[in-house]
Amino acid sequence: MASVSKKTSEKDYLCKGLTTCEGCGMELIARKMLQILGPNTIILTPPSCSAILTGISRETGWRVPAFMSNLESVGAYASGIRVGLEVLGRNDIHVVGFAGDGGTVDIGLQALSGAIERGHRFIYVCYDNEAYMNTGIQRSGATTLGAWTTTTPGGKTNQRKDVARMLLAQGIPYLATASVGYINDFANKINKAKSVDGPSYIHVHTPCSTGWRFPAERTIEVARMAVQTGMWVLYEAEEGKVRITRKIRSFKPVEEYLRLQKRFSGITEQVLQELKDYIREGYEFLQEREEKSGK
Repeated sequence: MASVSKKTSEKDYLCKGLTTCEGCGMELIARKMLQILGPNTIILTPPSCSAILTGISRETGWRVPAFMSNLESVGAYASGIRVGLEVLGRNDIHVVGFAGDGGTVDIGLQALSGAIERGHRFIYVCYDNEAYMNTGIQRSGATTLGAWTTTTPGGKTNQRKDVARMLLAQGIPYLATASVGYINDFANKINKAKSVDGPSYIHVHTPCSTGWRFPAERTIEVARMAVQTGMWVLYEAEEGKVRITRKIRSFKPVEEYLRLQKRFSGITEQVLQELKDYIREGYEFLQEREEKSGK
């Protein structure tokens, strides 16, 4: 296990001076995650923005054991490492998959779903920046309707894939959504996930200043506005029982969120209405699940 420098905080298990983009929410999530999980953690990342943290050859930004898997195989590697640790009697170690939306909702979904179906104990954190950011800002299944990417120059023409609801239907023991804009909520959910005897999944909304075209210093503002407008809802599900962890009495107009990002500069009135319908239907779905869970 890598030792931590005396000059570094006891809870700081990610190096300083990494080459992530200015204003990168992914790096903030990684730091907070390891503050909660501690040094007995193994991190698995695919080739992605998180590869900047994992590094190449003998250089890495993690101060815990880390491994870069194939893009499609994080879930499978997490399964294998967990089984190996069980053979060794090491049940005190957290196994964490840390991947973006491309490596989760698209390319890595099959391996993730299989690992959950088999019931292996691991935590999977998806930092969702809504595109393949490290290869050129191409659209992913998580890209929002109407958003510009290099492969949707006129705006994406279909709604995002809601993987959290897919995994909720699969019956995962613990599932949550989170946001880099509400970091304490994220920390609370990681704290719950680490005690689950089985798979846990946390899907974190992570605005990307480079791909979304907003000033780097506004990352947290954009993230919070997504929640305040209903574009991103914070909730958790324990054994299928849903609880909205940040209820919004009155949503702000979604236009306030869209205006913060140049990727929505060409949005039409029709697409805007579709987004409003998406917000309403999504929140109503979660409210209904929460009401049923309380009965």
